[in-house]
Amino acid sequence: MQGNLNEIDICSILQLISLGQRTGQLWVEAHNTYQSYKLSSEDTAKHRFATESKPLSWFVFFLNGQIVYCQAGESSLSRINDYLRHYRVEQRLNKMQLATLESTNSPEYAYIWALLEQNIITPKVARNIIHGLVHETLFDLLSLHQGSFIFDLGAALVPQLTSLDITTLVTKITKQVQEWKQLYPHIQSPEQLPVLADIARLTDSLPVSIVNKLQHWADGKTSLRQLARYLNRDILTVAKAIYPYVQQGWLQLVYSATPSSSNQIPSWEFPDHNKGRIVCIEDAISICETVESILKPQGYEAISITKPLEALSLVFQLKPNLILCDIAMPELDGYEICAMLRHSTAFRLVPIIMLTGKEGFIDRVRARMVGATDYLTKPFTDTELLMLVEKYINLDSSVGI
Repeated sequence: MQGNLNEIDICSILQLISLGQRTGQLWVEAHNTYQSYKLSSEDTAKHRFATESKPLSWFVFFLNGQIVYCQAGESSLSRINDYLRHYRVEQRLNKMQLATLESTNSPEYAYIWALLEQNIITPKVARNIIHGLVHETLFDLLSLHQGSFIFDLGAALVPQLTSLDITTLVTKITKQVQEWKQLYPHIQSPEQLPVLADIARLTDSLPVSIVNKLQHWADGKTSLRQLARYLNRDILTVAKAIYPYVQQGWLQLVYSATPSSSNQIPSWEFPDHNKGRIVCIEDAISICETVESILKPQGYEAISITKPLEALSLVFQLKPNLILCDIAMPELDGYEICAMLRHSTAFRLVPIIMLTGKEGFIDRVRARMVGATDYLTKPFTDTELLMLVEKYINLDSSVGI
């Protein structure tokens, strides 16, 4: 069984495997996030590190229709080490022992068993780590909308330490994914790093014990996902706990600027010769290319984002002076994106121009209701686009996050 996720979703795939009581492994690959938007060469280099930290492929191992284990990407064993930190396990395997794991179907799974066999961890701790890794992997998979998959019948991972019911897991995690979406745009990705933004207000408003905890964890080096592992909590619980502080602006969530998760916040600066940065959120590549061809010769920096689900995260990093946003897009339409952005104080004054192929009165009214500044009907001329941009763009309205 194989195909694309735009033909069948992850939830349905898992249900088929469960109903058929299949044994084997499912491989899922996400479409490369680098191709979903166009950045300048300088910004591409900076943003690449933020997306590389998230695995682009996953393996799910099954036994008789139940999940035995999940592995994310080409594992570096760092996920397991994060859980070992929670259990205060300091002993690790030596280099020679680690080398023997590379030839196995799942180095992560083999690593857990090696730790277990050498009495470095107990069976209970091993099961808890497996449950945590399965949960976080399925959270990513059930949030995925574009990609491809292959399911191969075959022998199960051996030996088995535990197995998990698919229906129960999918029901629980699907609900969490839905709740996670309600945290947009303040929290967008488990890979974001909390950083203290206003220590004075934190100190004035919160008990000393909470401030101390936030100072300890919000170091700009620890992602939300790592924090969830350290605390042995699911990612939604962690996100909800910090959400009020992010919403108030006391905590800031950023992406790592280096592969080693440094505490430097990526800076998206304007080149001196540019009049301003304009982001175009549009799933039609031809429209994106048209916008770029019109704006760039006039001295504007034009950046295209063709996947609406990734738009919110990128817009917060790019800090545009003006946003062009298509209305009719799959998965997340322009009205929803505009409404989410307007809920953030950082985007309350940034002009948002809706791109639409319709001239209906209702569309214009709805655009205004969600906070759109203006609209532009497709197809549009060079003059029409430039007049609107020059009417609203203002360097003083750049996002200050």
